[in-house]
Amino acid sequence: MIEMKVFGLALDEDSQVPVLILKDSEEKIVLPIWIGAMEAMAISLALNEVSLPRPMTHDLLLACIRQLGGKVVAVAVVDLREGTYYAEIEVDQNGAPRRIDSRPSDAIALAIRAQAPILVSRKVVEQMASEQGGAKPVIKTEEAEKWNEILEKFSLDDSKYKM
Repeated sequence: MIEMKVFGLALDEDSQVPVLILKDSEEKIVLPIWIGAMEAMAISLALNEVSLPRPMTHDLLLACIRQLGGKVVAVAVVDLREGTYYAEIEVDQNGAPRRIDSRPSDAIALAIRAQAPILVSRKVVEQMASEQGGAKPVIKTEEAEKWNEILEKFSLDDSKYKM
């Protein structure tokens, strides 16, 4: 597993779809994940440490896990099938490890709130690299070169999703 951090949230200018950008600590691996607007908002709220008067879904999920004696140990992007990423939330429940299937965006929104590591399996990274014919994951779209240039030049200030 490779530990990654949320580098930021961007908006795909063409489709107006939010893109979650993950990078490894050496910034050699960039993993873009297209997500929904509500998931982007949930991640943005957590990244910006915005607290609301009532719990949002991910806050509620974290509170439930904790009330049931669990702790979010990590979240992991574990698979990539037909262009869809799959993730798992790793929970320690009173010493018993549990894995919960999740969409990556929900898992990452939870990880930020729980201050848990975000992991990506080497299999996913290798699969992206082999599908792209290179050593580094890139985006596969009609405008791949444009997006690759944008990702290479990303600045955290430029990439925050504006709510």
